[in-house]
This record gives sequence, C-alpha cells and structure tokens, in this order.
Amino acid sequence: MRVARFAIAFLVTPLLLMLQAETATAAPPSNDTFAGATPATLGFSAELDTSEATTDADDAQLNATCGAPATDASVWYAFTTAVDAEVVVDVSQSSYSAGVLVGIGTQGDLDTVECGAGTVVFFAAPGITYYVLAIDDQFDGGGNGGTLRISFNEAPPPATVDITVDPVGRFNARTGVATITGTYTCTNGDVIDVSGEARQDFGRFTVSGFFDFFDVGTCDGTTRAWSADVFPESGSFSGGKAMTLTFAYSCGPFQCGDDFEVQTVQLRGGPT
Repeated sequence: MRVARFAIAFLVTPLLLMLQAETATAAPPSNDTFAGATPATLGFSAELDTSEATTDADDAQLNATCGAPATDASVWYAFTTAVDAEVVVDVSQSSYSAGVLVGIGTQGDLDTVECGAGTVVFFAAPGITYYVLAIDDQFDGGGNGGTLRISFNEAPPPATVDITVDPVGRFNARTGVATITGTYTCTNGDVIDVSGEARQDFGRFTVSGFFDFFDVGTCDGTTRAWSADVFPESGSFSGGKAMTLTFAYSCGPFQCGDDFEVQTVQLRGGPT
C-alpha cells in the first residue's frame, strides 16, 4: 500500500508542478490597464497575447460614445507624434475580431476621437497623447482575445480628382438622348465616379436627365476621357444649350477626394 501511495505521489507531483508553472505564467499583459499603456509612435508594431487581458471601467468610459459590443481582452497604447499626421491603427490581422478606440484626455475622462473594427484612421497633432485601446469586440461571436497584431502607420495620401466637361455635346434626334463628355484626372484612388444632371429649357417646358460614369484602377495621375449618356425623364434633348452640373468622386483605402463642374453645353445633332 505504501509503495502504491508513493507511486501515486511520484506521478502527481510533476503534474502539480506543471500546473503551478502554467498558473504562474498566465498573467495579463503589462498594458492591460490605462496606467500601463505602451508608448507608440509612427512605425510601431507589436504582436501580443491578449488571452489573459481584462476589461475595466476605463474601457467602458471610452466605449460609452463608441458603442462596441464588448471591450474584452483590452490593452492600452499611448501614441504621440512630433508632426501633424494622419495615423492608421490596424488590428485586422489579429487572430480574433479586434477593434480600436482612440481617445484624448485623462484617465476616466477620455473624449473619443475615432473607433471602429479592424482599422481606424485619425488625425494626430504634435504634443498631444492619444490613448489607443485595442479590444476583442466579439463580432466573431465571443472572446477572450488571442494574438493581437497591431501597427501604427502614416495614412497614404488622400485621393484627388479633377473633372472637366466639354463645352460641346451631342444629341440623338431619334432617341432624344444626349451625350456629355469631358476629362478627369485622379490620384491615390481606387475608383472614379462621375455623376450629374443635364437640363434643357424650352420656354416653360424643361427636359432633364441624369448621367453617370464609373471606372476602376485609373487614378494614376493620367488625364483620361469620360463619356456618359443622359436619358431624358420626359421629352427629348435637342439642339441648343443645356446646363450641366457634374460631380466627381475618387476614393482610396481611407479617404476620398471630390470635384464638381458647372458647364453650359451646346448640344449638336449627330451620331452618339
């Protein structure tokens, strides 16, 4: 019997030591709370196990104006910059559904600057500390955390767009459809979207219609032609002057640019 008990003790002791070792190493990360916020600047990136991170009243206070479903497995960062910067905080490559909240102020009295899932962009001014909270937002159905992959980088330049409208357009006498043309130049954008309205007055009667042009992958700074048909809502377009109002939008990953043009177009008959 004594031998059996010794044997059991011999087997159990290593198991207890293993459990104690695991318990000793299972602790929240050092930036689990506001007071332990990890300093960050542009170019900072980190990979962190947040499975033991907690959530507290400071998380809840910052989230009060954001409304994330949860702030589980939260960790804090304190971001500063020496120059004006558009900052991208990206946690989209984490092993769980992660979100980001950004605030300024003091502990327990932070004003939300930006928040969202995966990636957020905010403007940072020099001399101000921006407190960044990375969370398990539970959009994937549960927590608690996992491997957080976070980075702070400068946002790419915003999209730009310039739109022109040719002073001469065409109309199809058979269909009554007008065709408006012009050029566009855009940079740093993924898409270009041109839309507008044409109106032609005939005394007390007005013919009007809307047009749209869309393209992808052409915002490389090259000036390109665009063309759009204007289908009248009633009546038909014909020869003469028409007023046009044209809007153009170009959007990149985070920001959009826009432009507009007001132009009187002389419609002339001919092939469209």
